[in-house]
Amino acid sequence: MDATEYKTFLTVFTLFNVLSICWCAPQQFCEPGEDASGRCNNGPDEEKLCSEINLGYCNDLDYSRTIFPNILGQRSRHEVESGAEYLLLSVIHGLLNGECSPDIRLLGCSVLAPRCQDLPNPAPVKSCRSTCEAVRKGCGHAFEGIDMAWPYFLDCDRFFASEQEGCHDPLAPLRARQEVAFSNLSPDEPSTIIQFTYHSNAQMYSVLKRTAAKCSHISRTYSIGRSTEGKDLLAIEFTDNPGGHELLEPEIKLVGNMHGNEVLGRQLLLYLAQYLCSEYLLGNQRIQTLVNTTRIHILASMNPDGYELAAAEVEDSNDPEQQPHHNQEGHELNGWTVGRTNAQNLDLNRNFPDLTSILYRNRRIKRFRTDHIPIPDSYWFGKVASETYAVMKWIRSVPFVQSASLHGGELVISYPFDFSRHLYEERMFSPTPDEQAFKQLARTYADSHASMADNNTERCGASFIRSGGIINGALWYSFPGGMSDFNYLHTNCLEITVELGCDKFPSEEELYPEWLRNKEALLSFMESVHRGIKGVVKDEEGYGIKGASISVRGIRKDVTTAEDGDYWRLMNSGTHIITASAKGYSKVSKRIYLPAHLEKAGRVDFLLKKVPVQPVRPDYHLFLSSSLDTYERFDPYNQFQSYGRSEPGEPREPREPGMGGEPGMGGEWQEKPWWWNYFTQAGVSAPTWLLRNI
Repeated sequence: MDATEYKTFLTVFTLFNVLSICWCAPQQFCEPGEDASGRCNNGPDEEKLCSEINLGYCNDLDYSRTIFPNILGQRSRHEVESGAEYLLLSVIHGLLNGECSPDIRLLGCSVLAPRCQDLPNPAPVKSCRSTCEAVRKGCGHAFEGIDMAWPYFLDCDRFFASEQEGCHDPLAPLRARQEVAFSNLSPDEPSTIIQFTYHSNAQMYSVLKRTAAKCSHISRTYSIGRSTEGKDLLAIEFTDNPGGHELLEPEIKLVGNMHGNEVLGRQLLLYLAQYLCSEYLLGNQRIQTLVNTTRIHILASMNPDGYELAAAEVEDSNDPEQQPHHNQEGHELNGWTVGRTNAQNLDLNRNFPDLTSILYRNRRIKRFRTDHIPIPDSYWFGKVASETYAVMKWIRSVPFVQSASLHGGELVISYPFDFSRHLYEERMFSPTPDEQAFKQLARTYADSHASMADNNTERCGASFIRSGGIINGALWYSFPGGMSDFNYLHTNCLEITVELGCDKFPSEEELYPEWLRNKEALLSFMESVHRGIKGVVKDEEGYGIKGASISVRGIRKDVTTAEDGDYWRLMNSGTHIITASAKGYSKVSKRIYLPAHLEKAGRVDFLLKKVPVQPVRPDYHLFLSSSLDTYERFDPYNQFQSYGRSEPGEPREPREPGMGGEPGMGGEWQEKPWWWNYFTQAGVSAPTWLLRNI
């Protein structure tokens, strides 16, 4: 064989080997969605045939025959069922707590199992782009609420068609059934749909975020801080201008779950947030008026760490395998102590600065102020809970007018003072200067509650028959360091404590009845902030005066003006003498009359003239320098910061609420949402397309 023949042989042999490798290599398949997106090519077109759907989560489509490969390039029913797309549709109802269900599932099924058109040749019929866009507009917030990206296979431009191209609407039968159902509803039936179930911390965050996204024009979520274990203390606000204070618009807060094992208030506030959003959108005039004229802040859980312990205790008590080792007392006695405190074993309602004792010690001093008492520096050398610190910063930064803290264990409303004016008297009537205003606040909630003011209502051990379901806190039982006393003595805010019932952790079946019993009371309480007087204190140039004092003759408790000079003063009907004063300005007094049934706060403005600053009298100079001048001092020695540091061997820095972690590149931890385990545990390809901001 000469050189030319050898080269020819070698060329033919090499070509034969290459062809053999091509023929024998396994056929390469695109990853789901890559073929349709142009990232790969599945090769020559395959024969497409119509077949029965036979997909459990898609069998309720309004057609029975589909075609493979489908729009995503998946070649068989088995390939569809093995994909993350189908798994997402199977769990989406639970992930979104039933919101946008079954719309999302049916829309997704129309992509995974498209309608098959037999003639002239078998071909898939895409769903209508307008339907997809409508679903995304109505449900995008639900995905944002759980930090999940909009699924790639529901891309309205890529996988859907216009009416002109010929398309199918997979939701048409569903809408027809809904229209029939709505037409049969009577006007008295509820129009807002709420799932009356318990929510884990992750689910609570999801509900709040989804609600804020759904009603983004009147609502937003924000964090006031973190718990000891790093969980978010997530609040939601409702107002016609979320994110900022509006002149003369009163601010109100509702706080739940201060004690982690007292969970009913937490659930009621979650339901209330959803109710306010939904009813506002539905055109409920009462809710629209409330939201448009008020700034409402809701902190559903002040103690998420304690809640987890209490919820685990209840779960164990219901586990048959745990029952022989568990003291079975039922829901009513379960968890009276487990989960009450925070992760530091601190009772949050005993952890605030004890300003009431300072008041009692100095009340006989002639010029002693009973409002805006500063936090003593000594307080910061004790154990300050992360949750307490966050709430104190919160109430110092927002000009709250009134507040309610929701608890459990009794059926009564208590109001300050909670600490007895006599050190050795555990039950002693200890009123504030605003006793009448507090009683009116308490009466508003109790009288609007279905049974709280009813003398025939079975109580939990204490008797409130004579008081009609309300009581002065110290007369019930005395304790220092409470949140309500701190609100009153350190800020303008009047806070009551709402004890919702004997059962601290009621069964799930009781949640809806409890909502019915408390809904009107919650709404009436919020509406009651629009009473008393409000106004603006300005100087001669028309600028608002921050920090001016508004005093009422006969009530030894002033309120101060907010950043722009506006104020609110809760008070009952009658004739009052109101005085406005500020350092460097003259005093101005006005006589006003408040009618008994005034539906909104009376407007009382003041114009103050500048005057020379008077020198401080020596007989109370020391008191002023040690109290008023130190009101702005907050955590002066940075003592609190030490509680947030992790010692060796302790947990890492707090993560986002409901987030887990996976080892990432370079030893770093890449945070993953709480729902990520749904997919990793199922063994499907990791759906990174569901992660946001990647």
